[in-house]
Amino acid sequence: MSGHSKWATIKRAKGAADAKRGAAFTRLAREITIAAKEGGGNPDSNFRLRLAMDKARSANMPKDNIERAINRGTGAGEDAASYEELMYEGYLPLKVPAMIKVTTDNRNRTVAEVRKFITKAGGSLGEAGSVGWQFNRKGYIAILREGKVDPDEVFMVAADAGADDVQTSDEAVEVYCEVEHLRAVREALVKAGYALESAEISMIPTTQTKLKNQEEIDRVLQVVEELEEMDDVDQVYHNLDLSE
Repeated sequence: MSGHSKWATIKRAKGAADAKRGAAFTRLAREITIAAKEGGGNPDSNFRLRLAMDKARSANMPKDNIERAINRGTGAGEDAASYEELMYEGYLPLKVPAMIKVTTDNRNRTVAEVRKFITKAGGSLGEAGSVGWQFNRKGYIAILREGKVDPDEVFMVAADAGADDVQTSDEAVEVYCEVEHLRAVREALVKAGYALESAEISMIPTTQTKLKNQEEIDRVLQVVEELEEMDDVDQVYHNLDLSE
């Protein structure tokens, strides 16, 4: 994880056009539904649901949509949830390792669609464990460096709450922690008055792939974008170096 900054990827994703908002709401609703299905519909006792709701609200998802997604997960809505989460592993073009998180109601359809697309793009879908060893499942929080955000103070608050790494760039302070500490770290930072731009469980790469030029980088990122536009794909985690 040393030297890695997830913020470049987040910032790029946040620049998506409003025309894609409907698809984003669909993904957020599925995430809320899965969380409610697994841990119940009360965000006070279901931290994963709390994170999913926070993400939905930051995307300006309507309250009614959030409530319907929760009801769907708990079985209180018109139809109960039939989704499952899966993680595919493989390589993007130019041998960039990637993990592809999907939510689907038909795993055979989804894996066939993802495999067909990634193969056509010049990558390959691998077996479980083929690239997973190059990623760690971590808690991740980003705070924009706006106003009077002092990275040293963020570090002190986060470290006291259980964070194990804090990185600073010109635009953001990024906090990394073990998944079991994410709730405590998030609550400590909110209590200290920080506005969190992102708080999530993520797959953080332990190494980075550096490509030769911008053309190669753009080629890989185009594939990432097109994958994330697929109906069942929630997020593509990769280790492409975007630091510059």
